[in-house]
Amino acid sequence: MSAQLHTLGVAELGRALAAKSTSSVEATQALLARAKADTHGAFLVVDEDAALAAAKAADAKRGSGDAHPLLGVPIAHKDIFVTQESATTAGSKMLEGYRSPFDATVVARLKAAGAVSLGKLNCDEFAMGSANENSAYGPVRNPWDATRVPGGSSGGSAAAVAAQLVPAATGTDTGGSIRQPASFTGVTGIKPTYGVCSRFGMIAFASSLDQAGPLARSAEDCALLLSAMSGFDERDATSVQRPPQDFHAQMLQARAGATAAQPLKGLRIGLPKEFFPAALAADVSGRVRAALTEMEKLGATLVDVSLPRTELSIPVYYIIAPAEASSNLSRFDGVRYGHRAAQYGDLMDMYKKSRSEAFGPEVKRRIMIGTYVLSHGYYDAYYLQAQKLRRMIADDFQACFQQCDLIAGPVAPTVAWKLGEQGDDPVKAYLADIFTLPGSLAGLPGMSVPAGLGEGGMPVGLQLLGNYFAEGTLLHAAHALQLATDFHLQRPRA
Repeated sequence: MSAQLHTLGVAELGRALAAKSTSSVEATQALLARAKADTHGAFLVVDEDAALAAAKAADAKRGSGDAHPLLGVPIAHKDIFVTQESATTAGSKMLEGYRSPFDATVVARLKAAGAVSLGKLNCDEFAMGSANENSAYGPVRNPWDATRVPGGSSGGSAAAVAAQLVPAATGTDTGGSIRQPASFTGVTGIKPTYGVCSRFGMIAFASSLDQAGPLARSAEDCALLLSAMSGFDERDATSVQRPPQDFHAQMLQARAGATAAQPLKGLRIGLPKEFFPAALAADVSGRVRAALTEMEKLGATLVDVSLPRTELSIPVYYIIAPAEASSNLSRFDGVRYGHRAAQYGDLMDMYKKSRSEAFGPEVKRRIMIGTYVLSHGYYDAYYLQAQKLRRMIADDFQACFQQCDLIAGPVAPTVAWKLGEQGDDPVKAYLADIFTLPGSLAGLPGMSVPAGLGEGGMPVGLQLLGNYFAEGTLLHAAHALQLATDFHLQRPRA
């Protein structure tokens, strides 16, 4: 069976392990071989010894009766989560070789559930980017077309899942960094409500926006991972105090209580007119609307709604996020940890040279923007106004949720673009986040669900957004669509 193990998703592999038709060691060895042969730039670290040790321990636990669905399932982590067993760089020369004395909460919880980590995955430097071209360790290439980007900043995670190097991976979403790469690579990804997953041990970009989530082959796989990752953490001041949630059980319960032929009967899906502008690529619009038609066949009702401040989400986000990045990245000064310049005159010279040498262009750009908008004389004119608009964007969503249960639309205006195509125009890349930023600013849960192939045979994602703590509804809707279609089963030709 080992020749086919890489084709199994999390739930399928968990069932195979439970049936003892394979072992964690066998699955881990098969996937380690693929990870070490990675040609997409997805893996930064492959930790073979630790992975095999964890796999052996998982097999022993299964032998003694432990039946957790993630026990022995290999995964990998975005290199934004600190880990004891592997170096953590956040895709930056600033942290090259850094080893954490502890695991991030998300990592620790997945480890406690029995998941086997194969290593660390490439990402845009400090999670800043929409293409995974900003990593100090080279770009990640889209498995569907090696000349195209996989999306960012969790592009390494998305590419690893799409290329069947791992059945699932962790990611983070600040302004769309789970949903957009999931869309560009044809995998499923979910960003939960802000505060559902702990940020402890997740290297901060924008603290009021960053949220962890999984990328996997299906909604069912995402539900299993999110159940293990989520939950209150007293070490994270932004963690929501809610009881542990079994999203997989909620999803199955919703399915069991639904009509077999129309499992989405009674579900109202809002379509904001602002998410379907004239400039939306025809192939993206066509695939998204075709997926929505399938959801109608499953019993859902489509409702026209409006999010009038959608366009304002771009300037709002690119004021708030850089401002928070400027503050968060001030700790990387060459004194306590991180890169320190080899030669310098005085303390100020050390600060300047250390940061200039180790930070990449996009990180420097955002630090400078953030420092500017927080400076005396500009704070009220920019940052304060952006925060007021953020509240109004959140209010727009609440008005929509009076008319619908979920909101749907495209994840991005186009399919994945060519590597280097937007290198000279960062604003063009920022504009690609137009449909993901509003939900992030409001702190809402959102998903990208494969919706078929567009121009050039490249994947298109359907975005689903829910109200606060509506992860169960999102997963049920996505699961129903995936049981009725084969969009999520399409794989890169290579």
